[in-house]
Formats: sequence, structure tokens, C-alpha cells
Amino acid sequence: MGGRLRGSVGVIRRLARTGTDELICRGRQEASKLLERTGMVAPIALGPDHRLSLARFRAITPRHFFEGAVSDRTPRLAIDRMPDARDEAVAIAEATCRGRFDLLGYEALSFGDPIDWSLDPVAGRRAPVEHWSRLNPLDPSTIGDSKVVWELNRHQWMVQLGQAYRLTGDLCYARAFTDYVEQWIDANPPGVGINWASSLEVSFRTISWCWALLLLRGSPVLSPALFDRIVRSIWAHAAHVERYLSYYFSPNTHLTGEALGLVYAGLIFPELPRADHWRELGTRILVEQSARHILDDGVYFELSTGYQRYTLEFYLHLLILSRRNGWSIPPAVGDRVGRMLDFLLAVRFPDGSMPQMGDADGGTLVPLARRGQSDFRGVLATAAAFLGRADCAWAAGGAPPEVLWLLGPDGLDAFDALRPAPPADAPSRLFADGGYVVMRNGWSADDHQLIFDVGPLGCPVSGGHGHADLLSVQCAVFGEPYLVDSGTYCYAGDPASREYFRSTAAHSAVVLDGKSQASPVGPFRWAERPGARLLDWRSTRELEFADADHRAYVEAPGGGAVHRRRVVFVKGSYWIVIDDLEGDGEHQVDLQFQFAPLEVHVDPTLWARARGRTGTELLVRPFASVALKASVHTGELDPMRGWISPIYGRRVPAPLLVYSTVTTLPLRVLTLLLPSAGPRAAAPAVSSVIDASGAPVGLVLEDAGERIAFGERGLPEIRTDRWA
Repeated sequence: MGGRLRGSVGVIRRLARTGTDELICRGRQEASKLLERTGMVAPIALGPDHRLSLARFRAITPRHFFEGAVSDRTPRLAIDRMPDARDEAVAIAEATCRGRFDLLGYEALSFGDPIDWSLDPVAGRRAPVEHWSRLNPLDPSTIGDSKVVWELNRHQWMVQLGQAYRLTGDLCYARAFTDYVEQWIDANPPGVGINWASSLEVSFRTISWCWALLLLRGSPVLSPALFDRIVRSIWAHAAHVERYLSYYFSPNTHLTGEALGLVYAGLIFPELPRADHWRELGTRILVEQSARHILDDGVYFELSTGYQRYTLEFYLHLLILSRRNGWSIPPAVGDRVGRMLDFLLAVRFPDGSMPQMGDADGGTLVPLARRGQSDFRGVLATAAAFLGRADCAWAAGGAPPEVLWLLGPDGLDAFDALRPAPPADAPSRLFADGGYVVMRNGWSADDHQLIFDVGPLGCPVSGGHGHADLLSVQCAVFGEPYLVDSGTYCYAGDPASREYFRSTAAHSAVVLDGKSQASPVGPFRWAERPGARLLDWRSTRELEFADADHRAYVEAPGGGAVHRRRVVFVKGSYWIVIDDLEGDGEHQVDLQFQFAPLEVHVDPTLWARARGRTGTELLVRPFASVALKASVHTGELDPMRGWISPIYGRRVPAPLLVYSTVTTLPLRVLTLLLPSAGPRAAAPAVSSVIDASGAPVGLVLEDAGERIAFGERGLPEIRTDRWA
């Protein structure tokens, strides 16, 4: 009785916080679900009097779509300039014809013959075939990992069948598309099954079908009858998305991705009922949400580089289609897109890879080339050609297939006309709205870089894609990533792994008493959402300095603590990380550094040595007034420690360096992060400066002839002849 009462009170409190518009929207959607389930309304379908002309589609629609997808010059340019991309597209299409799919971090998945569209072959589970509203996509016991099921049913591999057909003229790829799409329509009537349970997934499938149809429009196997059947299903898709827009369920990339699907459907099939409304509604949502989703400093509001790529792709597609069709989009949208690019260029590792921040599901909007999760060259190159961004062309390193397929021959010419150059902005900068400090000594491929997370836990809506990584750091040494984010690995299929990869324990941060900074409530929510507070940021000729704290541990049993972290970058040379835990009581303190999959060793004097792929090194040494114990954990399962996930569905062992102590607070630890161009025969001569209480207040680096001292506030003092 007590539990039910508490639950009812919780519902009442949530309702009290809910606005009238949200109540009306949710009520309307719940009523629609009920009417659909009980059969009181007919399934979404287009009336028989609407005849859709394949001839018109072939003749007129290409004028409104992406130039590269419809240009007769695209196949020859792709073969001449990008032969590897042509071979790749054909190889993917061949595997698809054999019923083998590379999805996310999984390779050569088989979903049966014929395909079981509700199957998760990784977990060996099949979603029940019933009305979508009766299913819980996040229940691994009945669904498996819905992300795996949905990735197949996005049908992005149908786009690759279309590419292979355009590049070869081989009808086998067109026949594979028609066979698969008819099987899918037969097995997935509107509203039935897991593949209607997410409006975003319905929208992504709509976009994939639009691309596939345009790429295959000239194929003789695309008959008028089949075309009519496919477009009727697209009408059902778009009507479903409109009815169940994620205004309040997931008003993030779910809502903007759904809106883009409506833009596609309304543009490509203007003869459909509500087509104009869909295009206008989708455009309006994307314009309105741009100011909410893209912060003033260009950071995507969910604090995820993976979802920032999605968002950037959504808006680039909108802007490209708008220019091609003469639509007017407010200039503010393009301005925010530009700021998103500025942020990505700033945090991009010197080796060209994009650091993971927050969640990443491994996906993309339209996969016109095979890309790893950290490879943003395609979207950066597209932005370079479309927006005239020489800095994005520099980051992309050349014109990839995405530029050709989206922008056509003119896009390639625009890219070639740019003079690639690194950003004109200072290499180091603060992104105050998103909460990131970037410290780097230049834009070269062999420079040093550190990213300091001084922001909140995820977005204000739920924090769902955020990680408990307050005050964590990532860094690259001589261009190579050394300290990295652990990644995501999974959402629903493995709850224990989901909890680990987004916990503090999986990041280069401080863990108190073995507890995470926040407690998860399901795979996409947190019981509390603490945030970091930036206290100071300075940049001078000699050094950069950031000072921040968080209060996630103030309620810790036995006496809470405030964690304050300061990071100093002595430009081009080394970093010093100063961790202060202010509080009382005895606690276990773990100072953690999550490395990429590199070789890491620690000696009895606490010096840790990580060696990169090119022979460079990062040396780590903490200094404290209490004894510290050092350990390295790689690929451990009980408890889980020492893993990273480079892409959704795949995890690899990677060293987690931990310095631990059990002590009474307050506690200060100074940690030196020292890059080395090559192996050192011996550890460098470094000692700490101690104050009267025994706490370290500075370091002496004898090899460099430098002494650096810290006060409670302001810039540290450096005594050296280096800049004299």
C-alpha cells in the first residue's frame, strides 16, 4: 500500500510540473494509441483513389533532391576520383545481397532468411508482434537490444544498394532493394511491432527509402505498382511520425530527426495528402529547436559529440535542400551551424579523430561512406564545400564521397576551390555554455591537447545522454590520444555495462568511496544531476589555467566533500592537475586516468609510463601528503574496470590507471602529466613543494629548471628562464 501511495504521489508531482500544452499533447497521443490498439480507428493507410505516378517521380522529383544523388556525372566522378569508395560501396551491397549486415560495432550479422525484422541476433531475442504501444523497447528480457533491431530497420543499407546500382548499373542491387522492401512492408503493417515503436526510427527509415528510390529511379525493376506500394507505406510512415512527434517524450535529436523525415516526405512526394503541411511543420520544428539544441557557443545541448554530429547532419540536409528548392531559412540557423563546426574543430584531436563525449550510438543520418564513430571527415567536408569553410576543408583532408553524393559535381568544384587552413581562432578556448575548456599548443598534427569537462551532467531535459564525468579530462600527446572517454557500448541490452560506461569509474576523474557522481535510474535518466562550476579560466603567453569544482559528493556518508580541480598547461611542455577534496571524515579516494588501448606500466615510485603507437610517451606522477597506492586495471569484469567502447556494441580492454588512498579529508593531490618525445631511460627528476601542513603547493622540475607554485586562487607562479 505504501509503495503504491508513494508512486501515486510521484505521478501527481510530475503532473503538477506539466504545462497545459504538454498535457494536451500527451493526452492526444495516448488516446490515439488506445484507439489504434482497440481497433476503434482503421490503421493508417492512403485511400485507393490516390494514384502515385512513377513517371512523374522520375521526371520531376530529381530537380528537388540532392544534386549528387541524381546527377548523371556522379558515377563517373566517383569512379575516377574515389575508386576505393566505389569498391567499398559494392562490397557492402554484395554482403547485403547475401543477408549479411555490418551494423554498429557488429560485423556480418544474420537476421535469418527471410529476414526476421523483429530479431536481435546478438541477444537471440525476438520482439513480440503486437501493437507498438504495448512494447517496452528498453526491456532486454523481451526485446534484447532494441538499438540492434532498429539499426537494421533504418534500412540505411538500402541507400548503399542504390549507390552500388548507380556505380555499376548491375540490376542485382536494384532487385535486392525491391525484394527486401516488399518483405518489410508485408511483415510490418502500420502500427504493428517494434519497428513502429520509435518515431525517430520511422523517420530514419523514411529518409533511407527516399534516397534509395531516387538512386534506383531509373531501374526497370522499379515498377509502377511497386512504386505505388512503397509510397503508400511512406505515407503511413510520415503520418505516424506526425501523430507521435516527440515534443515531450524526447525533445532532442528524436524530435529534430522526426522533423527532418517530415521534410523529406513532404518534399519528395508533394502529391500526398498533407505533404505541404509535413514540409512546413518539419521545417518549423527544426528552426525552432535550433536555438534550444545548439547552445550559443556551438555545443549541442546534450553534451555529446556523437549526437552533435547527428544534429549537424540534420541541419546541413535542411539547408542544402532549402537552397536547392528556394526555401527561406532564417540566417540564425546557419549561424548556429557554423558555431557547431567551431566547437568540433576545437575539440578534435590533433590526429583528426573526434573525442567521445557523453553517449554515442554509432549511427549517422545517411551513410554515404563507411565511417568509424570518431571519423567526422564526411560531415566536415560537406560543410566546407557548402558553407565555404576553409578550416573544415583543412580538417577533412580532402573531398570524400559525401561531398559528391550530397552536393554533386559543383560541390566537388567548391571544395577544390577552397584553400584549406586551420582555424583562425586561438587553439585554446573556453566553451562556457557547454562547459568545456580546450588547452592546446597549436593546430599541427603532432601538437598536445587537453579537454577539461567543467559543465553539467547532460542536458536540462533529462541528462539522458550525459555521463557522470564532471571535471574529467581527455588528452592527446604529440597528436595521439592518450587519455580518452570510455564511450557508450550499449543502451538496453546489458544494463550492468550501460551503468559502468557512463559512471565516474569509467572516466579520468576522482571517485569517492567507490560511488559515482550520480545514480542512474534506467538507461537514460539520473536520480540527480550535479554539475560542475567554473571558477576561473586564464590564458597567457606562458600557460593556461582552469579552475572548477563540483558538489556531487557533498552528501557522502561519513562526511561529504567538495571536489575542486585545477588544470595548468605550461604551453607545449606539460600539464599539472591539482585535485582538492574539501570535507571531513575518512574516505577512500581514487584518482583515475582512463587510457586508450596502449601499453601502461607503473613503478614502485608511482611513476606511470604510457607508450603510444609512434614511440612517444606520457608520464604520470602524483604528489600528495599521504601515501598513495598505484594500480593498473585492464579488461576486468568483476568489478568492471579498464574498458573503452570505440563504437556501439564493441568494447576493448584499455588500461585504467588508479592512484588510491584511504585518508581523512581534506586532501590535495598534484599530478604531473609529462609528454615525452621518446622513451626515457629514467624517470625525470621532479619533487614537490610542501607547505607547513604537509600539503603539496608546487613542483620543481629539475630537468627543465622550473619551479611552479600554486596559491589558493589565481594563476600559479612559474620561476624559469625559459621565457626570459
